[in-house]
Amino acid sequence: MGSLITNEDDVKESKDAILYVNGVLKLLPDGLAHLTLLEYLRDVGLTGTKLGCGEGGCGACTVMVSYFDQNLKKCVHQAINACLAPLYSVEGMHVITVEGLGNRKFGLHPVQESLASRHGSQCGFCTPGFIMSMYALLRSSKTPPTEEQIEESLAGNLCRCTGYRPILDAFRVFAKTNDLLYTNGFVSLQESKDGEFICPSTGKPCSCGPNKETVKQADVCHNGYKAVSYNEIDGSSYTNKEIIFPPQLILRKSSYLRLNGFGGIKWHRPLSLKHVLELKSRNPDAKLVLGNTEVGIETRLKKIHYPVFIAVTHVPELNVLTVNDNGIEIGAGVRLSELQKFLKKLIEERPVYETSACKAITEQIKWFAGTQIRNVASVGGNICTASPISDLNPIWMASGAKFRIVEGKGNIRETFAEKFFLSYRKVDLGQNEILLSVFVPWTRKYEYVKEFKQAHRRDDDIALVNAGMRVFLEKRNEKWIVSDACIVYGGVGPVSLSAVKTNGHLTGKEWNKELLQDSLKILRQDILISEDAPGGMVEFRKSLTLSFFFKFFLWVSHQMDGQDSFKESVPVSHLSAIESFTRPSVMSSQDYEVVKQGTSVGSAEVHMSARLQVTGEAEYTDDTPMAPNGLHAAMILSKKPHARLVSIDDSGARSSPGFAGIFFSKDIPGAKFTGPVVEDEEVFASEIVTCVGQVIGVVVADTHENAKLAARKVNIEYEVLPAILSIKDAIKAKSFHPNTHRVLSKGDVELCFQSDECHKIIEGEVHIGGQEHFYLEPNSTFVWTMDGGNEVHMISSTQAPQKHQKYVAHVLGLPMSKVVCKVKRIGGGFGGKETRSAFFAAVAAVPAYLLDRPVKLTFDRDVDMMISGQRHSFLGKYKVGFTNEGKVLALDLEIYNNAGNSLDLSLAVLERAMFHSDNVYEIPHVRVNGNVCFTNYPSNTAFRGFGGPQGMLITENWIQRIAMEVKKSPEEIREMNFMSEGSILHFGQQVQDCTLHRLWDELKKSCNFLKVRSEVEEFNLKNRWKKRGVAMIPTKFGIAFTTKFMNQAGALVQVYTDGTVLVTHGGVEMGQGLHTKVAQIAASAFEISLSSVFISETSTDKVPNASPTAASASSDMYGAAVLDACKQIKARMDPIASLKKHTSFVELVNACYFERIDLSAHGFYIVPDIGFDWTTGKGNIFRYFTYGAAFAEVEIDTLTGDFHTRAADVILDLGFSINPAIDVGQIEGAFVQGIGWVALEELKWGDDAHKWIPPGCLFTCGPGNYKIPSVNDVPFKFKVSLLKDAPNDKAVHSSKAVGEPPFFLASSVFFAIKDAIIAARAESGSHGWFPLDNPATPERIRMACADDFTAPFAKADFRPKLSV
Repeated sequence: MGSLITNEDDVKESKDAILYVNGVLKLLPDGLAHLTLLEYLRDVGLTGTKLGCGEGGCGACTVMVSYFDQNLKKCVHQAINACLAPLYSVEGMHVITVEGLGNRKFGLHPVQESLASRHGSQCGFCTPGFIMSMYALLRSSKTPPTEEQIEESLAGNLCRCTGYRPILDAFRVFAKTNDLLYTNGFVSLQESKDGEFICPSTGKPCSCGPNKETVKQADVCHNGYKAVSYNEIDGSSYTNKEIIFPPQLILRKSSYLRLNGFGGIKWHRPLSLKHVLELKSRNPDAKLVLGNTEVGIETRLKKIHYPVFIAVTHVPELNVLTVNDNGIEIGAGVRLSELQKFLKKLIEERPVYETSACKAITEQIKWFAGTQIRNVASVGGNICTASPISDLNPIWMASGAKFRIVEGKGNIRETFAEKFFLSYRKVDLGQNEILLSVFVPWTRKYEYVKEFKQAHRRDDDIALVNAGMRVFLEKRNEKWIVSDACIVYGGVGPVSLSAVKTNGHLTGKEWNKELLQDSLKILRQDILISEDAPGGMVEFRKSLTLSFFFKFFLWVSHQMDGQDSFKESVPVSHLSAIESFTRPSVMSSQDYEVVKQGTSVGSAEVHMSARLQVTGEAEYTDDTPMAPNGLHAAMILSKKPHARLVSIDDSGARSSPGFAGIFFSKDIPGAKFTGPVVEDEEVFASEIVTCVGQVIGVVVADTHENAKLAARKVNIEYEVLPAILSIKDAIKAKSFHPNTHRVLSKGDVELCFQSDECHKIIEGEVHIGGQEHFYLEPNSTFVWTMDGGNEVHMISSTQAPQKHQKYVAHVLGLPMSKVVCKVKRIGGGFGGKETRSAFFAAVAAVPAYLLDRPVKLTFDRDVDMMISGQRHSFLGKYKVGFTNEGKVLALDLEIYNNAGNSLDLSLAVLERAMFHSDNVYEIPHVRVNGNVCFTNYPSNTAFRGFGGPQGMLITENWIQRIAMEVKKSPEEIREMNFMSEGSILHFGQQVQDCTLHRLWDELKKSCNFLKVRSEVEEFNLKNRWKKRGVAMIPTKFGIAFTTKFMNQAGALVQVYTDGTVLVTHGGVEMGQGLHTKVAQIAASAFEISLSSVFISETSTDKVPNASPTAASASSDMYGAAVLDACKQIKARMDPIASLKKHTSFVELVNACYFERIDLSAHGFYIVPDIGFDWTTGKGNIFRYFTYGAAFAEVEIDTLTGDFHTRAADVILDLGFSINPAIDVGQIEGAFVQGIGWVALEELKWGDDAHKWIPPGCLFTCGPGNYKIPSVNDVPFKFKVSLLKDAPNDKAVHSSKAVGEPPFFLASSVFFAIKDAIIAARAESGSHGWFPLDNPATPERIRMACADDFTAPFAKADFRPKLSV
């Protein structure tokens, strides 16, 4: 074989492994083959690159790698996931991390500056990943990118705080339309005066320009940096230094690498195909790797050990892309992003009819993972993984592709793609064979190939069902006959399945409606999915097989439209089924007034940590450097939902590498039980486990990986006991937490139901799914002892440092005065780090205290999701009486929440749900019964809204049902039942300062509701398979902790002689801008600039007994406490100030200092006029209410359940905002997080509804299976307004709380979806009320749009299964 002639240099081994990081040469020693690039970077102190998930699903670890392409003779710049990239895979490359762009000392890069100044960073944990994705796009673009390219480049990055809008706005300045903003206006397009290419990222000449065939020495700048200037919109300039590609790497020749790693791992990097085959024959079980996107997940998450890796990145024979008269040959090593570019070029150059398969492949790649994955994942890797849900395999099969396979001696054989996939994850490859290339034939005239895919989320998601379909039509006797057809589905079996009977039936038949109907019948028998199939959703997946084929039929018919004798033209109303989805760029507006109070309050100031966060300099718990004797902890977790512990064998752990200690319940020096309200949770389970993931013990070792390895070696024998795995199970078994039954009532419900006034009564159930917090920073705590073990200190990612202090002191048997917890900032919390994190701190404290050594416990994402609790799922049973006009008279409600295996905060969550179960409606007669269910799941916990959204969602469900009963719009029913000023609520509190009616009227005008409603109706009349829906939803959210004693706050303010102020308070900065607002209050109090105020950290030894940063009340409470301290200091300064001998604050401070005036004060605040008595069920539980309303318009694809939010208009009454930019950011972030809860994020547990999951286990425990909103889920038009001229005299500076109230407004999207489904059902003759549970995933939307394609598998009232 000519291609297998090997150059001697190709096998000459080199141990000289090098890497450039941020322009600095690093020598990579042997022995690191087990490390990822992320682990290496963090080990060398570059902690700006974060570990968010470890599976390439969140983008927090994004870096840019650059290498010199010897064929193209140019530098290639790409964003990749450092968490998946093996360290040696980037050997000989240049890695740029966020630290390499800019920093606060020497100046920020334009990308960093833009994101910081436009409020695009809240908690900041995801920020470096976004920065690097954008930076890599700019460095790799020959011309300025389009807005669409920018949005596409961010598809692999997740953010949980911002709602993405400010990030998109920040990066939009780099788009084509705004190129002068970043090239400083000194060049026309990208040509400089002497014709050199100008880099869009630097605005300077660079070596990666278009059509550069050679690199001249003169183009390489040897100082390592190039200057760049940047004009921001306000005209201020920034200068920065751009790291260039190291010239040494251009001249360096690649060599064969043979390196080693921990656990006997061998890493080979051959340079020729022949060498690959030799290595493979010597190591038949060796794993070939390119991007490591699949193998990385197998080794990290599935714990599969591969001893030998062969990296085939540098093998030219595997990277070919050639075109001939018959088709294209694609090397197995070609990256997906490279293939996409190549095919796009071909599509432009070749005749349209030839490239039908090329277009299908390109379209499918667009929705394949994120940019970072596509940049490294290879064609061959995707094929040989043989995933049953591979997006590309059905297209290879349908398009008649051939796979070329080479064996050890160089002999090549070919096989059709259709015959390559043998069974689950098994392919037609011998031990000594590898896939060489894929040959895709050109399509012929009247031959059509089309791709299909439906996932939970459009961007960066694995398919639920996908398909590749091909048909070749020929004209015979004035008829268009199917000459050849191939229909292939993925996600319906263990491999991609060809619909053999359907293919056979199609062939030789005329392409017409009769053929369509017959084929749909045959498909139902052809593609069978068993009832217990892994992945569930069987009815939905079956219906998709028919929907996809129907779409294909319409699409082909539309392509053929106008051809001679072709009669199957597509009706105009059916075209919506085949219109491809094109997402417009997000248009947004933020409308608010600035009410300045003093120097800073009221200003739209940038988050105080923003510039630290965009440079990666901001420190989080896991970034804390480890002491030389520091240890890492890993927990030993239960694998059963309910069982007796029969025996524990820890001998394997004790002999594991790096082992330093193992601890169980008997080793705990203090209390063995903890809990925030009731101490009902064992630190380490001793006899019985009550959930999967319950902590049984803890292991410590020298590294994180060694600790996890040792924990896995502990063998536990269980005696399985019966488990309760749903609310309905709990009700049946009367399994409730003790003393948690609650009742609220007003009026006489029974009497009302029997009265003549009550014309109609409805009864029903509402099932409400849970939600994972998915804070980007996993739980982390770092504990160490001081003074010979006499004191314990810790840094933790928590919303409640005082709880950490209390739990750790309790478990170690120490007084609280000897335990200190500090928090600088946390990477998101949303309630998930209020109580659960304290339990994990107690776990880590045990080995730290007993061994007298520092211990760090940082969770992997899957463990965090599995054991740390979620938003409570709820079951609501309602009975509502109302008049014929729709006026609500009586509500009888039973609500149950799923607490899990310990009480935690579940009772308080239930109580708030009960308080909010009227939402904003005047209901004369109310009775609400609540119960907290004990189930065998990890304890559920606080989450933004704290039960309020669940209570209100139940309400809006029955409001919408009343509207259908009385044949009015839900908005009419809402409006006629609004409460008003002076209304008495069902728990005795009087409504005061009610701005609800004003908000509602302003929203109706702003969104032009009646006009949009009529446009939607018109659209729905004209479109059969796409439907639009609209909804307006109000909210009222009570502000205060519902437990009275928690409504207190302390602060410490210290004024220094240089005129600067240090503020410490009990609240935690978790991205919501608390520190910024509090600093603004202090700055205005002293009439100084915001830059003179600093907040360092939250610490239990500065401010004691602080309540958690929760309940949306922190700005109110800590702002007031700080103001109190400032007023005390000002009062002491007044006698000196009154002399008016000073010209500045510094002079005044010094004058006071010389007069020995105390310039430090402790401030304190208690929320007044609140209190509630459960024995009477009456009281003022809340200080005030935050009101809001939202409008949403959506469009759904009734055939697949896909949806997008066309518009969202949100308005809130936030009084006089302390910082309107931060408040708008909170509203947008809450709204998009709420869209996740109502429409995207589904938790799937091993229960009766999901028997394919082991009992009690969480299936959706990572970004691979659990989908939070991405950039693509932001409403196309996103408007946020703050009500003007509405001061609130019950909070500091007339402001109002903002964190939780906007969250529920996202239910406007849910009810807009339901509105669209109502229109779809009407087409099939279904006009009655139907249940729709949240989240309204594609499955629930599709199955609710009952039609001929769902009818064979489910009735019109089918209710897909939900873990509740």
